[in-house]
Formats: sequence, C-alpha cells, structure tokens
Amino acid sequence: MYPPRLFHRSTALVAIAVLGALVASAGCDARGRRTPDDTLVVLFESAAKSADPRYAISTYDARVSKLVAPGLMTVEGADLMPRPELAERVDEIDPVTWEVTLRDDVRFSDGTPVTAGDVVWTYQTVIDDQSDSVFHKGFKERFAAVEAIDGDGGRRVRFRLAAPLATFLTDLDFGIVARHAADQDGKFRGGRAIGAGPYVLTSLTATRATLVANRHWHRGAPPTPKLDIRVVRDAAARIIMLAGGSADVVQNAFRYDLIDDLLGRERVREVRGPSNILTYMLLNNEDPALRDVRVRRAIALALDREAVIARKFAGRAVLATGFIPPGHWAYADVGRFAPDLERAGRLLDEAGFPDPPGPAPRLRLIYKTSNDQFRIAIARVLAGQLARIGIAVEVRPFEFATFFADVKKGNYQLASMQTADVTEPDTLYTYFHSSRIPDAKNPDVHNRWRYRSAELDRLVDAGRRETDRARRIPIYAEAQRVLAEDLPIIPLWHEDNVAIVNRSVVGFEVVPNARLVGLARARKEAAP
Repeated sequence: MYPPRLFHRSTALVAIAVLGALVASAGCDARGRRTPDDTLVVLFESAAKSADPRYAISTYDARVSKLVAPGLMTVEGADLMPRPELAERVDEIDPVTWEVTLRDDVRFSDGTPVTAGDVVWTYQTVIDDQSDSVFHKGFKERFAAVEAIDGDGGRRVRFRLAAPLATFLTDLDFGIVARHAADQDGKFRGGRAIGAGPYVLTSLTATRATLVANRHWHRGAPPTPKLDIRVVRDAAARIIMLAGGSADVVQNAFRYDLIDDLLGRERVREVRGPSNILTYMLLNNEDPALRDVRVRRAIALALDREAVIARKFAGRAVLATGFIPPGHWAYADVGRFAPDLERAGRLLDEAGFPDPPGPAPRLRLIYKTSNDQFRIAIARVLAGQLARIGIAVEVRPFEFATFFADVKKGNYQLASMQTADVTEPDTLYTYFHSSRIPDAKNPDVHNRWRYRSAELDRLVDAGRRETDRARRIPIYAEAQRVLAEDLPIIPLWHEDNVAIVNRSVVGFEVVPNARLVGLARARKEAAP
C-alpha cells in the first residue's frame, strides 16, 4: 500500500543531499543566496491567471490580486476582524443602507486618486446582468444598488442592500480596480489589473508573475522593490531551489513531512502560524452509496486523522471538528469522531453493505485527487484506513485542472480539497446551502457535494440576516451541529500556515488566511 509514498520521500531527500554536494563543490557559502538583493523570489505550485479581483478564481489568483488591488476593508489580522483599508470610515445609516468614505490619500499605482466612481464601477461590473464574474450571483443577491454620493470624483459611496446583511463589512474586502485603465469591455489586458495595493503587476505568464513596488501605496512603498513569482510544479524542485538559495519564499507549497529535513539546511528558516483554512474529504451526496448518511458516518469513523497529522504533517496541523476553525468567534465544538471500526462496520451492515465471506470488499469507491505527490500519499493513507472496514478505495490522481473540473461537475465519489479562508461563518451558506449546488448556469458555486438540507438552509439564511453577533453565535452553533450529524463532507484538519524563507529575508509574517501580505513588509538583509 505505501511503497510509492516512501519512494517519493526518499527521492526528495536525495535531491536535498545532492544539492548540498553541488553547493559545496561550487564553493558557495552555505548561508549565501543566489537571488537579487532587490527581489524576493517566491515559488507557487500553480500559475495565477489574473490579478483582477473580479475574476480571481483560484487561490493563486486571489493571492496576487490582494497584492495589487486591496478592498475598502481588509481581513488579515489574527482575530479575522475586518478593518479599514482604502476606506477611512464605514457608517450604517439603517439596516439596508451603508455609507463608505474613502481615505483622502489612496492612489492607484499610476498615481491617480481612487474615487467613488471607481468603487461604484468595480461593484457594478460584477452586479450587472451581463457580468461574467464568478462573484456575480453573490453580489446580485446582496446589493440592490451602489451609488456615488458626491459624484464620480467624490469620496463617498452608498451601498443599498437587498436585505439586512451580517456579512457586509467582510464583503467590502473585495479589490477595487481603476475604471480609467480598463478596456472598453471593462477588462484588463492579460489580467494586469490596476489597483491601489503595495505592488503593480507588470507581467503575467503561465510560468511567472513579475511585480514591482507601488510608490503611491498609502502605507509607503514596500521595502523590497520587486517580486518574482515563479511557477514550479514539482515539489522536489521547489525544495531544491529553497535549499540551494535560488528562491526566497515558499508558503504552504511543499511536503510537510519533509520540512524538518529541509530545516536542517543552514540557508533557510521556518515562519509558522495557525490557519483558518480547512482540508476536507468530499463525499458526493448524490452517489448511490454515499447518499446514505450511515455510509458517510462509517467512513468518518474509519479515519485515524490524528495518526495522519503525526506522520504526514509532523504535528503541523490541528484536528478539525467542522468547517469553522477553533478560535473563531463562531466556532462550536460539536464533538470529535474518534476511530471506531466496530461501529463503522455496524453502520455499513445497516446501510446494506454487509461484510461478504472471503477477501471481497463490502463496497468499492474511487478517490480522486490532484497529482501533487504529497496529496497522493495522504489519499493512499486514508484509502488504507478505509480498507480496514471493508471499503476498497482506488486512488486516481489527475492534473489539477482535470481534477477540479470533475469535482465541479459532480464526477467523483471521494476527493479531497482545501477551502478558501474561512473568515465569515456565512461561509456555511456558500458551501452548504442548496441554492449553491453547481449547474450549467452556475458551475463555479461551492456546494460541490450536492448536499440538500431544509434545516441547514433555514439556519444559514437566518445567520446572514442577523446582524447582532451575539445572536448569530447560537444560529451557527446549531448549523455546525446539523453538519456534524449529516456529514456531507468530512472535516480532516487545519494545516498550519508554514513558510520556508531564506535566512536573509526578515519581516515576513504568515496570516491565518494564508494571504501573502507579508511580502509587502519583508526585506533582505545585506549579504555577508
């Protein structure tokens, strides 16, 4: 069951050892670096396709767009509370009317001021009936109108909501882009959006993104003039580049079980913090076997998640009890499902999958995953655990685009993925409301396990209408209880945010939602 996993681990370790010999033979100082003094070289495992926040589909798009085009508010602190960014103040006029006043010192990267007209245009291009933005459906439901109070050149914007909305402040964490810099169709050539963030995107290809510091940034130009984001799809190659000094920063893009080996190299150090991102197992709730909650519960009871955290993550993860991470103000501890193979077997019996005589399994399932070797290794460990209760699982890795397309179409039985950052408990609406099941018209919505629950719909509808936090807490506690009972997905763990950086890089920090805002504060010390 496990030889392929062991082979890939040994291959990566050999690569590190070989690199050490190459560095030594070249006479390079073990703590030196090979990247320019004025540039941070950052490695991604997949390419960003756009820095335009309106079209940020992938995690990589989002990370780049936040550096280029921040929103009126931002959510990046350890407490996950929204704070003003481009906004100077936000005032509630009544439950469905809010007014936002822009800071008077915010400028786009071309030096032009950010105006109310730019804010209105950014939101309107998403709300418009002809919009092809992935955020269109959500914005159309939320906003009745967005208006410039003092004209397009002013600083005040009025938001009229379709209904009271508890998520409004976090909804303002949406990048604002420059209307005057867009094409006639409202797009930016090559996805190179113009925003008011710390960096300006100058080039974007399938293998690289180049950014330069925005000297007009209202917080002051970043200390590092350039960012060179390189796409390196092979995990072993990323390790080699880090250990060899040809990269400066890699965040959450390596095998966690090799981190301690990598940290044995003198050039690198670890920057680590908690995460509000969930790794979870998808279960297709329309599958003939998996639509039975007893089967889903049996799968959960067969998994020894703590063993996986210890073996594969070297302890750099926290056991998940649900979608919302521990420490979040809406978190409810709805109980932990510990491994219980005997009970899991009884549930399968009750569901009509008795243990047959001989070596035949009770049930056969296919587990799809990306072709990242670390994720394949984890999938194989989980498949081995399910074999203990008579479920034979075939792990099928795919290139990510193919894998993700199958997930969105519901063409899978089991799979594993990670969420975007879970900042607002309204995320439960996004991922579990029955109106969020993908179809031909809305293929990019998030209820990809096709879960339907009238009770859950009622709770998350109520949660997004209730603006008083104290009253929202019991609503979301009950929603988490429903999900723990129904198990439409199986929460696995919250992987720590881990960055491995060159020792010459100082000031870089990780944040719970894994954004790369730390790059705007990082700098390099002079080479020895």
